[in-house]
Amino acid sequence: MPSQSEGGKQAQRNQPAFPAAQKNSKKSGNQKSSLAVSSVGAAQKNAQKKAAPIKKAASKSVQPAQQRQNGLNQNGTNMRQVKTTPLKIYSLGGLNEIGKNLYVYECANDIFIIDCGLAFPDEDMPGIDMVIPDFTYLEKNKHKIRGIVLTHGHEDHIGGIPYLLKKVNVPVYGTRLTLGLVEGKLREHGILASSKLITVAPGDTVKLGCMAAEFIRVNHSIPDACAIAVHTPAGIVVHTGDFKIDYTPIEGGIIDLARFGELGKRGVLALLSESTNAERPGYTMSERTVGNSFKNIFNQAEGRRIIVATFSSNIHRIQQIVDNAVLQDRRVAVSGRSMLNVMQKAIELNYIRIPEGILIDIEQIRNYPPEQLVIVTTGSQGEPLSALTRMAGNEHRQVTITPEDLIIISATPIPGNEKLVGNVVNDLMKLGADVVYEKMYDVHVSGHACQEELKTMISLTKPKFFVPIHGEYKHLKKHAMLAAKMGIPEENIFITDIGQVLETNSVTMKKTGTVTSGSILVDGLGVGDVGSAVLRDRKLLAEDGLIIVAATVRKSDGAVVSGPDIVSRGFVYVKESETIIEKAREIACKTLETQCAKNYREWGGIKPALKDSLSGFIYQKTKRRPMILPVIMEI
Repeated sequence: MPSQSEGGKQAQRNQPAFPAAQKNSKKSGNQKSSLAVSSVGAAQKNAQKKAAPIKKAASKSVQPAQQRQNGLNQNGTNMRQVKTTPLKIYSLGGLNEIGKNLYVYECANDIFIIDCGLAFPDEDMPGIDMVIPDFTYLEKNKHKIRGIVLTHGHEDHIGGIPYLLKKVNVPVYGTRLTLGLVEGKLREHGILASSKLITVAPGDTVKLGCMAAEFIRVNHSIPDACAIAVHTPAGIVVHTGDFKIDYTPIEGGIIDLARFGELGKRGVLALLSESTNAERPGYTMSERTVGNSFKNIFNQAEGRRIIVATFSSNIHRIQQIVDNAVLQDRRVAVSGRSMLNVMQKAIELNYIRIPEGILIDIEQIRNYPPEQLVIVTTGSQGEPLSALTRMAGNEHRQVTITPEDLIIISATPIPGNEKLVGNVVNDLMKLGADVVYEKMYDVHVSGHACQEELKTMISLTKPKFFVPIHGEYKHLKKHAMLAAKMGIPEENIFITDIGQVLETNSVTMKKTGTVTSGSILVDGLGVGDVGSAVLRDRKLLAEDGLIIVAATVRKSDGAVVSGPDIVSRGFVYVKESETIIEKAREIACKTLETQCAKNYREWGGIKPALKDSLSGFIYQKTKRRPMILPVIMEI
């Protein structure tokens, strides 16, 4: 007998191809918790206050009868004309890179967006907090945008939402947990009240101009993840988002393979499928594997305190940590701001269930013996300011690492973070703690599909065209090769880059041009005000330091009144390099006098001359190229 949600899903599928938007009106159960950051009750009140605007926003997707009679949709698009209009698909992030996923579907006068994420900065981006997509094209065409559809709540899919909504205020559709996490971001940016968040459930379909987005349940490392079936006049496009096939999920149901099969029988025009694990053969292990490993490790840790570091968004992992703590009558404390925020929202929405009295504030751990404690913390990637890194450096206010501690790092280092994680492991071991990580036990599994699962998706959907997404070029290429082995003609497989437009009319698909794309760097409150020149200066300062040449010149005749004085920072230790500094001052003095004698009223040529004369001398003596900053003052 189908469940109520399954029945609703079946009813939805029997409706016309472009049904009006549906909204999941189910309210989550309350879960008591002593989690100390902000009141869960207060958050629930805020959610209730937003209920009315959500209903109002949802009602806008109902198509007026008069427009239907005239052949127009609610946005004024001529539906008779749109049948001959091709579909355009392009990405503004997420191709040839990991992170900042943003995909755009455009047909006639309608655009909708799938995901808007961030990427973490590379090592050669000093001072940068995050990287987001370039929204220039979307800003210019904001009158066409009908909404943003979110596949799940990971940062690389929702982290850019606040920055986009400040430029393009359109409805945002997502499942309960996904929008719950988005709410916190919008609140931090002060735009929650002006934003339109519309909750959907797997099986729901929302109408977006002449297109419609159907949410299909998938498994991933965060609950409430969905693929999107994009229904368009040109045909059906399946956009998988991040997924894996887990036949024994912790909660939330198995991926809806039946629905993918149904769409395949109807005819799928194109499959856009994630490629993160396209290089890995076989299947991704079930999340329950980690729970079994936790059980074995916890049983062997009698008399010891257990500290577990994992991703704050991995709610199923956190639930398994809690479950094993309960079995041993241990109390659970949480450390790390992002972990606290996500757990608060997950408890509020009933995605994490913790028996009363189990969860304690981190300040209370001093009241319990070590063998009665489990600490869940951030820092699984060795982030410099994370809770685990501060513990490893003896800088954490509440937690001091001892030889009696057992520390589990329940994550795999993201490419580029291996050294950071290794340093943290080394520091923890130097303090005497035992450290368990993936190479030793199955304490982490991926949330992304491996080759056999990717092949299953292709087999079920039977797409005419195939576009690998979400990954570096090597991942996209491997996935394309996999699709070719599955029988998709090579001419129907497209590896694209951000900004590159794919156009299809249900018969053919081709690359037709580009739209503006790129990366915007976020530094504190500054968005886009740090470019390549600023990064170059920062790297120069970090590598070779700074030399300031200061002099005072009389305006009337160009005579040098004082200086030039030389001040260095991060270049050489002055006391040990007095000869170099003194010689540099002599060169600067001579250059200054020569330039002033030539034309003392043309100050524009003095600074470049000072830079040129000093840079050559300094490189000859030190093989370094510090930034040289001349400062000329007139009196």
